[in-house]
Amino acid sequence: MTEKPSLHLLIAAPRGFCAGVDRAILIVDRTLEKYGAPVYVRHEIVHNRYVVDELKAKGAVFVETLDDVPDGAPVVFSAHGVPKAVPAKAEARGLTWLDATCPLVSKVHRQAERLVEAGRHIIFVGHAGHPEVIGTFGQVPPGAMTLVETVDDVLQLEPADTDALAFLTQTTLSVDDTAEIVEALRARFPGIVAPRGEDICYATSNRQAAVKAITARAEAIFVIGSPNSSNSLRLAEVAERGNVPARLIGRAEEIDFDWLGSPKVVGITAGASAPEILVREVVAKLATRFTITEEEVRTATESMIFKLPRALTENA
Repeated sequence: MTEKPSLHLLIAAPRGFCAGVDRAILIVDRTLEKYGAPVYVRHEIVHNRYVVDELKAKGAVFVETLDDVPDGAPVVFSAHGVPKAVPAKAEARGLTWLDATCPLVSKVHRQAERLVEAGRHIIFVGHAGHPEVIGTFGQVPPGAMTLVETVDDVLQLEPADTDALAFLTQTTLSVDDTAEIVEALRARFPGIVAPRGEDICYATSNRQAAVKAITARAEAIFVIGSPNSSNSLRLAEVAERGNVPARLIGRAEEIDFDWLGSPKVVGITAGASAPEILVREVVAKLATRFTITEEEVRTATESMIFKLPRALTENA
């Protein structure tokens, strides 16, 4: 019997679920407990197929619009946030609704409202079409915000009043890319008002820092997450920027051993919506081809916990 080659795994920490994702999943679970199945969820509660399938098995029904929610059924809004028109429509229909928007996204929503009330036009740094961007734009009147995705977009801006600008950012962006865009904004518009504190969430920043720590030693990196997960995509980009080949995979079965080859050291991390069970699954799959040793590389410890909506804690 041929002896398996050795492979040392550098497992990034923090990785996987953040407090906002924990809260969102718990909201769906508690809503199912309180009201019984089915519970409708507008958009994927978080961007992870495994999580969505687990909740479907418990009785959650995922829809893209409130028009697909029957009268009288409870509905949960996803962690990415929704435009103001969505809860307003739910109220008008008399639906029981619960908001699983991450509190850090909600903070950006409130900042947007305050800035527009103060007469400022907002330059929003984000990715077109992402649910978080759609939700944030939906907090303010049409035309009150302009989206930029790159430094080139910043250079093309022609605002009506350069003295009344502010900027905000999507919470799941690349820290490095965003810093470059913000630098370009400040250079073009020195009076632009910055957000109160960092918009990119602590979990996104921490996971990117952990990936940077393992790129110094890894020959390849697996990022566990869904292709529609912004923060997971950014983790793969951070690895590539560190000149380490990276692959975004949803499950262990997606490991391409031909691509991987015969490395001695491989890094593993997971996006903020990927559960730890998927990390263990990937390690187990690698162990079918290699003799594994594991090392956790920790760059931060997270203790954040977000409260559940009052409707789920009353009389609990």
